[in-house]
Formats: sequence, C-alpha cells, structure tokens
Amino acid sequence: MFSLELCDKAEALVALYRERGRMLATAESCTGGLVAALITSVAGSSAVLERGFVTYSNCAKIECLGVEEALLARHGAVSAEVAIAMAAGALAHSHAHISIAITGIAGPAGGSPEKPVGLVHLARACRNGDIVGVEKRFGDLGRAAIRLASVETALDLLLAAAL
Repeated sequence: MFSLELCDKAEALVALYRERGRMLATAESCTGGLVAALITSVAGSSAVLERGFVTYSNCAKIECLGVEEALLARHGAVSAEVAIAMAAGALAHSHAHISIAITGIAGPAGGSPEKPVGLVHLARACRNGDIVGVEKRFGDLGRAAIRLASVETALDLLLAAAL
C-alpha cells in the first residue's frame, strides 16, 4: 500500500523517536488514519505512537479533540486554524510529546475556488508550545495521491521535530 520511500521514512521516524524517548499522536481527517497505519507498519512502533484520532466529521473534531464549534463555523474544517486546533487537541487528549494533524480536500468532489481539491492543512504541535502549520496545494492529483502526499508531508514534519 505504501511506497518503499514512505516505509523507509516511517522506519527512520520510529527509530529516531524511540532513541529520543518521544511519543506522538495523530489527528487525521482527510487521510483517515493513514499516518497511524504507516507508522504502525513498522515493528517497534508501539514505543512511539501513543494514539491516533480519526476525526473525519466536524462532530468528531469537537468531541474528540476539543476543536471549538465556532472556529469550525468561522474558518471551515479545511483551514490552518482548525489544523492547529486539531494538533493542540491531540496533545491535550493524549500523553504524546508531539502531535500531527491533517485536514484537507482529497476529492474528487468538495472543492471550491477558495478551497480547491488538493488543499491540505497540516499542523505539528509540541509540548514545549511550538506549533508549525503548513498549507499544501497538491492540485487535483486524484484522491489516493493527495492522501499519500499528505502522509509524506506529515512524516517530514514529524521528522523535523525530532532533529
């Protein structure tokens, strides 16, 4: 399911986090748990993956991660603000040191001129208060390709946090 390159990145991530004694949590919407699935494909990943949240609906984002309903109403689920709130919520509702959140429009429908198919917001939050948000506009590559590109970006953000 995952490319050799992605599997290699996941192995490097697990090794690095394990070596540094860091735990992570995922909060995924458009990727539907693919980041957690990739990480758990690596032997020994239980030492670094504390938990994963698949919060596809707005209701799940509110109930599981504590994202404010007003924030969703004001900015929409696919926004930098919501990605940051998801990452912060994943930390607040876990014992992880670092979290990654992903929300986007994987298509083929659901896009608009302001928020086209391929728009993905990611955020990484750390217990030390460091929060990094990233916007990606992958274009209409197809649903699977957008989701996998999002997973790769998430792994890159997680690897950068441990360096």
